[in-house]
Amino acid sequence: MSDESNPLGGFLRARRELVTPEQVGIPVVGVRRVPGLRREEVAILAGISADYYLRLERGRDRSPSSQVLESIARVLHLDDHARQYLLSLAADKPRRRVRRPRKEIVPARTAQFLAMLPFPAFIEGRYLDVLAANPSATALSPRLVAGANRLRDVLLDTEEQAMWPDWEAAATALVASFRGAVGTDTDDPRFIELVGELALVSPLFRQLWARHDVRPREGAVVPLLHPQLGEIRLNREKLHISGTDGMVLVVYHPQPGSADADKLALLGSVAVTPVPNPAAPTSHR
Repeated sequence: MSDESNPLGGFLRARRELVTPEQVGIPVVGVRRVPGLRREEVAILAGISADYYLRLERGRDRSPSSQVLESIARVLHLDDHARQYLLSLAADKPRRRVRRPRKEIVPARTAQFLAMLPFPAFIEGRYLDVLAANPSATALSPRLVAGANRLRDVLLDTEEQAMWPDWEAAATALVASFRGAVGTDTDDPRFIELVGELALVSPLFRQLWARHDVRPREGAVVPLLHPQLGEIRLNREKLHISGTDGMVLVVYHPQPGSADADKLALLGSVAVTPVPNPAAPTSHR
């Protein structure tokens, strides 16, 4: 049974394989032929029968109690976000095939506010599509334009990857936040289209998606390597937009009075013209 048809079992299996016996105090004797913990080990540590845990992973029981899931979450060392995601996978609610509009519309008031912001900012949709961006955002990265997708660009665009000192860490966080944003609505056409495309062309995406990492879409301090400004360190805020289905306003802003603030001001006041580099590889999207 695939992870799409059995999301609870897929999540449990993936997270079980990431926990080592040493992490839960199990001595390792001889050669273990499975990564992470065995099913029976999780069951014993969670205080449930091995047969019942097997039914959970195989999708034969999709309505475990919250107490059982809390015990399993403790064994699998899930943080609060992953624990809440686990609980949502087994929520007692009817499965409806929701068909959201393919086109997400940015509220007019939000678009006006975006245009007024003095810092790089853009609107990100539920599936990490860029729905709108101000000129400062596009100056920070040419990929920050309406119609682009952050997952696709970070995973596939070499120029975007070059902007991140630790590109794989950035991709890891982005994939985990994508899973958190989508939640249990994995039958949506946009989700199916995007995951199918990336699974075909990106080995890193396949690897990260199989881990079932989950994290919220939240702010962070991000170091970037801008092709004209060099190293720049910015605060990134992700503000949820009320009245929308998962849209967030993403704003990059510097520490006041810092060299990074001076560099960002240069983006807004001076046309920074890139110098063509004939030896640079061309990126194809």
